[in-house]
Amino acid sequence: MNIIIFGPPGAGKGTQSEFIVKKFNLFKLSTGDLLREEINKKTPLGVKITSIVNSGALVSDEIINKLIENIVSNNNYKNKIIFDGYPRNLPQAENLNKLLLKYDQKIDLVIRLKVSLDIIKKRITGRLICSKCGNTYNEFFNPPEINSSCCKKEFLEKRADDNTDVAVKRFETYEKSTEPVLDYYKKMDLIKDINGETDIESIYSKISHYLSLIEGWLCIITPYNYVF
Repeated sequence: MNIIIFGPPGAGKGTQSEFIVKKFNLFKLSTGDLLREEINKKTPLGVKITSIVNSGALVSDEIINKLIENIVSNNNYKNKIIFDGYPRNLPQAENLNKLLLKYDQKIDLVIRLKVSLDIIKKRITGRLICSKCGNTYNEFFNPPEINSSCCKKEFLEKRADDNTDVAVKRFETYEKSTEPVLDYYKKMDLIKDINGETDIESIYSKISHYLSLIEGWLCIITPYNYVF
């Protein structure tokens, strides 16, 4: 199955995607991860992306769509993708639909995590990353252990774009750009709304329930897997 998980930056899409990947054996396609890979390689494209991201703006559809097709066209990931934060606008949604049809695939479910701006601000401005092990924390909701042997204060860093101004701009951009995308999938009756302000385990439990139902249905309709 292929699914999409929506939510403003800081809604917890990445965290939930990791859980889903492990349980349902899916590949997480995160535009953020794809973009950061380019940034880390310090390619000309990566330098351009860095400037765009730090300003709080969104990377062009042309760049994103090229990175997306590289994954969708790979048979190793066929019908095993969770799209994390993509598509962000209607043109991207329409492009994704064309790509999936081109490679004989479709979207089975769209999850929308609903989170307020106040919570988003704390999640983004409070985000901390350990430079030694890569673990992610939040000074408001999930601070590292005081006696941690690795994630000590001197190793905790913040991304350059994790500030209030960028958080607000990203939230407003998300709300404005994704509304037509959600309408697009709503017409297909694919959207399930989930409260993204509850604890991680509760959110995952609800998502897992929806995916288990889809997984069971797909087993029933798959050729040669008859249910009597």
